[in-house]
Amino acid sequence: MSYYKPLVPFIIGLALIMHSSSFSNLAVINLAAQTVLFMLVVCIPIWRTGRMSYVDIGWPWGLVVLGLVSFVFSQGYWLRSLIVTVVLVLVGLRMGLGALKMWQLGLLKKEFPRYQYQRVRFQEEGKTRESLALQVEAISQGLANASFLALPVFVIASNNATTFSVIELSGLLIWVMAFVMETVADVQKARFLKAMKKAGKQRQVCNVGLWRFCRHPNYFAEWMVWNGLIVASAPSWWALRVVEPAWLWLLLGAALLYTSYVMYNTLVYLTGAVPSEYYSVQKRPGYRDYQQHTNRFFPGPVKGVSESN
Repeated sequence: MSYYKPLVPFIIGLALIMHSSSFSNLAVINLAAQTVLFMLVVCIPIWRTGRMSYVDIGWPWGLVVLGLVSFVFSQGYWLRSLIVTVVLVLVGLRMGLGALKMWQLGLLKKEFPRYQYQRVRFQEEGKTRESLALQVEAISQGLANASFLALPVFVIASNNATTFSVIELSGLLIWVMAFVMETVADVQKARFLKAMKKAGKQRQVCNVGLWRFCRHPNYFAEWMVWNGLIVASAPSWWALRVVEPAWLWLLLGAALLYTSYVMYNTLVYLTGAVPSEYYSVQKRPGYRDYQQHTNRFFPGPVKGVSESN
């Protein structure tokens, strides 16, 4: 049973969405689309190669699919639905196009370090059936696209109001700033690595620009991208109180908050900061010093004491 435990929260989240009269049809269509995508792009390649890196293709393109499904089948105000679709498509394409480029360059022929780390977790958890554990991890990513990550999108797209509230616009502004921050962080790191390669300096620690203020500004910004969507969904969730049973409406609100936790846990512990640093400490001589003086996830000033976050 421990093998399947990671799936439980997502199955519960999916069940909540499917109980909603406002977007249960959307949930069914999106689940079918995510199932086909992940089966072909992620699960079968993992089964054939034993490498989990294909998730980097399936997950972002799953967001693109989610956005398109929402726009085509949602019943809310068309402009609001279009905006949230554009948001999802931009997030998905930013990562998805990069993943396709890595695939074309043959970089998916070896496992990414953050997915190599999954084997470390499996050993710590006593999971000896690696192929099964890998499939469960992949399926959980697909279920995330069908449950908690779909929820703020469906909630927003179900709203028929033709005006936008201040809270909604504030959430979209948070999304814009976070998306820009994530893009800038990626560009800064790419330029740093290119400069170090040109200078013949290997295994250097990127501590320029946004990377001076936390060790993973791209992951922090990705988390804020989803927090922006959650904030933007608050007025639409409030409007659902008149059409949904009270118990379901409250649980949907709790699930929206849980979405933030899902992304934080993923970006810090599962496939983000912790897995990345497990190998960075081994490969980069200056990384331990970088850890001592720079926050892990939340941006802050350079310090002279051990991290506390």
